[in-house]
Amino acid sequence: MDTSDLTGLTARARRLALAGDRRILGIAGPPGAGKSTLAEQLVGALGPLAVLVPMDGFHLAQAELERLGRAERKGAPDTFDAAGYAALLRRLRAPEPGTVVYAPSFDRSLEEPVAGALPVPPDVPLVVTEGNYLLYGEGAWAPVRGLLDEAWFLELDEGVRVRRLVDRHVRFGKERAYAERWVAGSDEANARLVAAGRGRADLVVRLARGSRP
Repeated sequence: MDTSDLTGLTARARRLALAGDRRILGIAGPPGAGKSTLAEQLVGALGPLAVLVPMDGFHLAQAELERLGRAERKGAPDTFDAAGYAALLRRLRAPEPGTVVYAPSFDRSLEEPVAGALPVPPDVPLVVTEGNYLLYGEGAWAPVRGLLDEAWFLELDEGVRVRRLVDRHVRFGKERAYAERWVAGSDEANARLVAAGRGRADLVVRLARGSRP
């Protein structure tokens, strides 16, 4: 499905929101595929029916990555608090009346997570979450798929995706040569892990070459 059919995707998400009780929609895909853009568009179109809680809020802090010797692999599965993310999804699945759940966000300008930044009121019927490893079946990530009522996998022409990813790193302060090396090494290694989960999705959303969700 091409996300030029954003209307169709929004209608599918709306049906999930109106299905009764709290539902969670997950959007997975490799780095640079457009997950955050699509998720933001869906939540914007659904208004009070939906709230966005990205996976990236569970990045480990830079100081902790350095302590663990993982700073050069930032973005790999073991550079996130996967168990914490799964715990949040469990809490979001069972909202308590009158209780707002606060989720973390990720500040790309700082390259750091920000605690308690995203309020999730108990009466919002749909939580949209997006990130690389929602369909990754290893380690502490394994329970995540079972906590999603529906999962989509977003894919894009590889050349377009890689160029966008390099451009994003440059936009947030990296030198282009460094960004190209980082994408070719760390990001693409992660992309291969992400691709292994494609078959666990309920829907594969294929972006046309050069299009934006």
